[in-house]
Amino acid sequence: MKTKMESVGLKSLAVSFPAQVRTNDYFRLHCHDLVADAERKTLARVWRKDVAPTDAFAQEMLPYTSDPFRGTVERRVLAKGETALSLEVRAAREALAAARMSPGDVDLMIVCSFLPDQPGVGNSAFLARALGMKRAAWNMETACSSALVAFQTACGLVQAGQYENVLVVVSCTYSRVADESDTLAWFLGDGATAFVVSKAPPGEGLLGLHTVHTADTCDTFYYRPGGDFGVQIHCTPATGKILHETAEPYLRECCEGAARDAGVKVRDVDFFVFNTPTAWNHAFAARALGIDPSRTISTYPRYGNIGPALVPVNLFHAAAERKIARGDLVMLYAIGSVSSASAAVVRWGDVALGNLEP
Repeated sequence: MKTKMESVGLKSLAVSFPAQVRTNDYFRLHCHDLVADAERKTLARVWRKDVAPTDAFAQEMLPYTSDPFRGTVERRVLAKGETALSLEVRAAREALAAARMSPGDVDLMIVCSFLPDQPGVGNSAFLARALGMKRAAWNMETACSSALVAFQTACGLVQAGQYENVLVVVSCTYSRVADESDTLAWFLGDGATAFVVSKAPPGEGLLGLHTVHTADTCDTFYYRPGGDFGVQIHCTPATGKILHETAEPYLRECCEGAARDAGVKVRDVDFFVFNTPTAWNHAFAARALGIDPSRTISTYPRYGNIGPALVPVNLFHAAAERKIARGDLVMLYAIGSVSSASAAVVRWGDVALGNLEP
């Protein structure tokens, strides 16, 4: 029997993005020959158009296969002088201001920098110094599921009574590790988010969760030395096939597991916030779970794939656009290659939002 725990959830939520917007015209201008030859490059190998539309993922992908950018419209990318840390500082300050808190009110900060500004060491200490924090701060990373796993961790620590207010800060700076001469760069962007986790009114906040490892995706994306930043992202020839085969099983296992843990059915959920690393991922997830696509959201056209920041950013926009309201049952889901897949069911509360930058 599940032990009754004290209600814990989001107190505030904020986002932060780089100043530079990069449209498809940038690549048409700077990579003219590459655009013309796109079908032979990495992006085409990852999201192939020769896969028979026999499953939900392939069916929703099919309309995008004639587009060399696979549905990507814009991405935010680091401008000169910007870093992962600078995005994190803005997001953290926005989340604290929305919660009407100061850095001194934070007992613990969990930082997920994907990737941090220096090799080998995450950004938590640097961010704590920039914010003037005096208490605990540590790094956590599980690729594109980092935000949800950090949310789970923060909720558990608050419920256990070890901390009262936990600030979670998540950033993604793919543009530094993606070579523009590789079409993989075309669907990657940068962004950051931050949220405060604290005690919530009874019945609100986290109700159920389910997290698994994604070892079946170990032969997909990987990093190796190269580029101005020192490492570059690549994928294996098997990536497309593996992602097709694993997408629906991970989605179903986590979402159905989180619903069971919350004591509800998937059909009872009012709104779904999936990570959207592709233009069709929200539609695929809706089809696979048998839900109305209008009960989901995707910011992919605006930001592209921003990795671990995707779920909080989609959640921010859903709340800002009044797609969800206090009392709604919300399902959150993220999958990360070579890391974790995670889902959570929350009862949406009175969550303060930071300002949305232009």
